[in-house]
Amino acid sequence: MQNALKNGVQQVIASQDGLNKINVFPVADGDTGTNMALTVGAMGGVLTKEPPPLDKLLAHAADALLDGARGNSGAILAQFFQGVSDTAAELTRFTTESFANAVTAGSQYARDALSEPREGTILSVIDAFADALTRHAKLDDFGSLISHGLSAAETALAATKNQLAELRKADVVDAGAKGFVAMIHGMLAYVRDGEVVDKLDLPEDIDSSVMAGEEVDLDYRYCTECIVVGDNIDRRKLREALGQMGGSLVLAGSHSKAKIHIHVNEPEAVFRLARDFGTVKGEKADDMHRQQHTTHGDNPRVAVITDSCADLTEEDMDQLDINFVPLRVQFGEQGYLDKLSISPDEFFDELATNPIHPTTSQPSPGDYRRQYQFLASHFRNVLAITLSGHVSGTYAGAVSAAERVSAGGDIHVIDSRNGTLGQGLVVREAAEMAAQDMSIDEIKSELTKVIAGARTYALVSDFKYAVRGGRVPPARKALADLLNLNGVLQTLPSGEVKA
Repeated sequence: MQNALKNGVQQVIASQDGLNKINVFPVADGDTGTNMALTVGAMGGVLTKEPPPLDKLLAHAADALLDGARGNSGAILAQFFQGVSDTAAELTRFTTESFANAVTAGSQYARDALSEPREGTILSVIDAFADALTRHAKLDDFGSLISHGLSAAETALAATKNQLAELRKADVVDAGAKGFVAMIHGMLAYVRDGEVVDKLDLPEDIDSSVMAGEEVDLDYRYCTECIVVGDNIDRRKLREALGQMGGSLVLAGSHSKAKIHIHVNEPEAVFRLARDFGTVKGEKADDMHRQQHTTHGDNPRVAVITDSCADLTEEDMDQLDINFVPLRVQFGEQGYLDKLSISPDEFFDELATNPIHPTTSQPSPGDYRRQYQFLASHFRNVLAITLSGHVSGTYAGAVSAAERVSAGGDIHVIDSRNGTLGQGLVVREAAEMAAQDMSIDEIKSELTKVIAGARTYALVSDFKYAVRGGRVPPARKALADLLNLNGVLQTLPSGEVKA
């Protein structure tokens, strides 16, 4: 089972670019392949050691999938495996019949995770796979059993093209459903041949060089996700409350750990509600409006991405297609995604009223990797420009994440040696050069000159927050107040910040 799952993981990862190209439902934002690859990749991380007993293996896989689930289809797939794992509890081996029973339970779990299940999606294909296994469960040969299931899944996949108006208009099958079929192809290949391979030569029924779908007005802007950990989470109450907030709701997991996926306009409202049900972690909010424009716009050869320390106008971000990864802002136990779940104005309001001094942390490797993986599946080159490496681990984290991206494009990480407006101006210069269709080598060469001449200055008119954070001694604040002095900070050419 472990090796079969490994093979399945490899096929989904190998298929991600093609899946992104046909992603039109529920939003044509071109990220289903990336999300499914990251989701199953999390499971792949627990399939590397000597396998434990079957029930433990599936429990570990289901838990990893839940933690790593990304996007609509990723959350559904995680819940499918939760059902398979729960049904296989205390089993040391599968018979064809018990395997069919577990898959059938997983199919029901997946369907129950959605408030409004739709036919023509990954749900329809999982159902078809489970039904075929049930009909042929008396077979003694797993290869034949899974082959029957795969045949039924492929028939259901082809039918998705005519089940949803969005798919019919774009003349494509459902991307998440196709990802599930790719996983079954991989598993069957191992069961039949006994070899783990990196990529199967699967038949293609689409032109993967063309982006399907089109840019449309969205009811909700942010694909919002988080995990809630608690004791006996009231999933019914949580689902009802979430259902009033947005669309495309998937609630996966169990009564002790729940994964929320929902499309909303205010991500923080989701996180705030989730905190009423337990400890919240893994918050993320992807801007589907920007993703959709990125995948369907008149794209340059180079995509530009930065972190939220770069201060840019919304107009520049939109017009120049600049993507960003949020840093984390923390007031005690309360965490926020910078500029996504807390605005600069809200931050300053909180700073003035909250007795707890805020701290910040760099984006997690997963935050970087998700964005890089998405962009690298649509662009040959992705240019990441970060906050100065002398004042944060953001640059080092960006480099580390770039090395782990498994998509077609190359990631180039550059230290801006600046922050705030200085970093923003460096990023804008890069985006303007990209918009002029300059090559990645030309842009990097010009940026070397731009960064060498860029300086950021900051005026500190009140030292009380610096004292509260331990950066300035109280005596120095007293002297500055007495003499009516302000502090001035500046970046040095090395990227260091000095008074």
